[in-house]
Amino acid sequence: MGARNAEGGGDPSDDLRGRTKAFALRVIRLVEALPRGRTADVIGRQVLRSATSVAANYRSARRARSSAEFISKLGIVEEEADETLLWLELLTESGVVDPARLGDLLTEADQLVAIMVASLKTAKANRKRSEQ
Repeated sequence: MGARNAEGGGDPSDDLRGRTKAFALRVIRLVEALPRGRTADVIGRQVLRSATSVAANYRSARRARSSAEFISKLGIVEEEADETLLWLELLTESGVVDPARLGDLLTEADQLVAIMVASLKTAKANRKRSEQ
């Protein structure tokens, strides 16, 4: 599912917890550096909200009390990561931010969406198997 931690072992979900938090922090720094203006302010608020929600909801999903709750919360993480990707794309395509400046952040957002989609598929399959 995810990459191992720096020591090469451990729980991949711990790595993903750190990765979602680091992603949120990178977006916070981006928003603080945006030029002032109506478009940047509106999109900045949106991307800040959705990116921080990725980290918060992933953390919440890890504390889920049931597989149904885990799947529900992970679905929120997927939606928020995809929404963050949209806002980042709009920042570059509108000309507010140079696309070269956001390349790594766009890649990370895309990877987080893909990880959440794969994780949801696995969690749903595991839940279905356990119900049989």
